[in-house]
Amino acid sequence: MKILAIDSSGQTASVAVWEDDLTLAEFSIHAKMTHSQTLLPMLEAVREKTELDMETIDAIAVTSGPGSFTGLRIGSATVKGFGFALDKPIIPVPTLEGLAYNLYGTDKIVCPLMDARRSQTYTGLYEFRSKDGTEEYDMNVIMGQCAVAIEEILEACNEQACKQGGRGVIFLGDGVPVFREEIAGLLTVPCGFAPAHMNRQRAAAVAALAAKYYRQGKVQTAAEYAPEYLRLSQAERERNVQSEAQASEKTK
Repeated sequence: MKILAIDSSGQTASVAVWEDDLTLAEFSIHAKMTHSQTLLPMLEAVREKTELDMETIDAIAVTSGPGSFTGLRIGSATVKGFGFALDKPIIPVPTLEGLAYNLYGTDKIVCPLMDARRSQTYTGLYEFRSKDGTEEYDMNVIMGQCAVAIEEILEACNEQACKQGGRGVIFLGDGVPVFREEIAGLLTVPCGFAPAHMNRQRAAAVAALAAKYYRQGKVQTAAEYAPEYLRLSQAERERNVQSEAQASEKTK
């Protein structure tokens, strides 16, 4: 099985080609450039260096949200374009699940944190369970991805860790430096932080998780696929506020 994977959900842009449990190539960049500037050149570089015939891929994986509204839209347009052109299925991977999969096999509760602005974080809670006592693991969703205040997810971390005998929690994502003070002040259970090479989005992890979803039939056509934002964009929120204000004026 060969999968092309794309993650444009945050500031880090990442592209990978994965085949039969081997990452053939991965290109990630964390820079102050838009994904419209970086994503297609990265895809072309990966394709060229691996001599990839795009017709040979089985599916295209993409982080489906939440995350940067602009980034998700660019990623969506890119994979839908390839999906239509190549007649290949899309494998949507929830952003927080893809991020948590960086820490495959850890014995700790995994808590990815993305800075959602407005004092909120995109987050969730995950764990890895051994399959029949082997060294192969399945990822279990303890708390599905959501947009909440940092206090709420830290309370959930404390609760879940205590339920499991004081099990430790490990954090990763671009929300970690934003919320370090809250983590230090509110967390009452042991915790740690992912190392630098694992603490941001990686398309290789998305591809590995997508391969499992592909086998489970969790695919969509290019026409069916759409990102999941979890909440309205700032422009949409401002438009709603303006509409509510105008409606209120009319009723006076």
